[in-house]
Amino acid sequence: MSTPRLTIDPAFVVGPVRRRTFGSFVEHLGRCVYTGIHDPGHPTADEDGFRGDVVELVKELGISTVRYPGGNFVSGYRWEDGIGPVEERPRRLDLAWHSTEPNTVGLDEFMVWAAKAGVEPMMAINLGTRGVHEAMDVLEYTNIAGGTMLSDLRRANGAEEPYRVSMWCLGNEMDGPWQTGHKTPEEYGRLAAETARAMRQIQPDLELVACGSSSSSMATFGTWEHTVLTETYDLVDLISAHAYYCEGDSDLGSFLASAVDMDHFIDSVAATADAVRAAGKHTKRINISFDEWNVWDQARVESYIPSPTGDDWPVAPSLLEDHYTVADAVVVGNLLISLLRHTDRVHSASQAQLVNVIAPIMTEPGGRAWKQTIFHPFALTSRHAKGDVLQVVLESPTYETTRFGEVPLLDAVATFDAESGELTVFAVNRSQGEALPLAIDLRDGAYELVEAVTYSSDDHAWQASADDDTSVLPVANTTATVDGATVTATLPAVSWSMFRLARG
Repeated sequence: MSTPRLTIDPAFVVGPVRRRTFGSFVEHLGRCVYTGIHDPGHPTADEDGFRGDVVELVKELGISTVRYPGGNFVSGYRWEDGIGPVEERPRRLDLAWHSTEPNTVGLDEFMVWAAKAGVEPMMAINLGTRGVHEAMDVLEYTNIAGGTMLSDLRRANGAEEPYRVSMWCLGNEMDGPWQTGHKTPEEYGRLAAETARAMRQIQPDLELVACGSSSSSMATFGTWEHTVLTETYDLVDLISAHAYYCEGDSDLGSFLASAVDMDHFIDSVAATADAVRAAGKHTKRINISFDEWNVWDQARVESYIPSPTGDDWPVAPSLLEDHYTVADAVVVGNLLISLLRHTDRVHSASQAQLVNVIAPIMTEPGGRAWKQTIFHPFALTSRHAKGDVLQVVLESPTYETTRFGEVPLLDAVATFDAESGELTVFAVNRSQGEALPLAIDLRDGAYELVEAVTYSSDDHAWQASADDDTSVLPVANTTATVDGATVTATLPAVSWSMFRLARG
């Protein structure tokens, strides 16, 4: 096997590292909100009922933005149900997840939690069963300082200052037949344009996200984006992309190459947006909000619980509580590599979701909180990806996959912070059985090795649990050495690694 090589030069920049790449997602789904972030009876709960242990884990994870309140949930949501005295709020059926929503946590409570967790709120509005009028109302309640009925209602409800939310999603997955209020691209595009125009009459500088395709496998993928952007191009700033990946049929080789699909998805959406730009003679460029992404294996017996049915409409049932493996964490690390290398077009991203529901953080009601395997590559990438994303020239042997054909065994990205002089390389070895030698050619001179860590296990199916979330952690990669302007290391099979270097 020839030695895989990365050639890196800080002079060749893709774009800035965007903090919003490290966003997450909190939906009223399963136990994400109730017993996830909010659990008034918990020993660490504060005066507002929010779990302190979860807040600390969110900070450690390095979350920047949080998308709320959905997801599929938002397409049937009445935002005004979640404001005012809690004891007076109505209980509603949630059609998306066949549950009962008690509205104990609503817009004001979420904003309080976001401030405690130090995250930027990213709000989604209901364009499934509602439309322009409700969007205007929730924006007035949220962002206007005072002097109107709804802004003064917010102040009466305890929030004297406006929340000043900048990012708003114009609905959720409206291309999906499962979505309450599902629409054709023409119907949605017209509604999104009308809604965006009205919202900008209230606040012209909002950052608005139009719904893109729910996945690249949708029959309407591409034509949906083209039609929607033709209607909305001058009124929105970003278009969304959603993608979930799983091993499926025990095809680990294809699963480990999931970032190949994410790369294709991003490139295709960007190309479609640019085609609309050229045809419409527009001057600005539409970028991408990859505001749902993660590993999600619906077929796992131990982690997938079917939604309630019939007369069973429970509050906060256990849904989609995947238990993640080491291989899942490697894929998550690789998907972050894909998002970073497309930083010129991906301006925001949200890993779905934050707590309990396909999440890096798990909780027991009233009990322990713990880290899933996918927590670690996310936290380290969020903490150490700084400055600019660099163009990396990659030379790697390949392997054959069922889904994507021939793909590289090695994938990597690098970031460089000119202020501190720190260069960070994130790399994965997709080989299922062999360690991979790696050489990094630093074209701008010598560096010193600050840190080298690898996340892997001889048992790539190992899962963390409440009883044991520490047996497999990122550990020092002692094979890493620096000789002048060359770094060499060995990457174990099915592994994610990070190398931090500083100018010598």
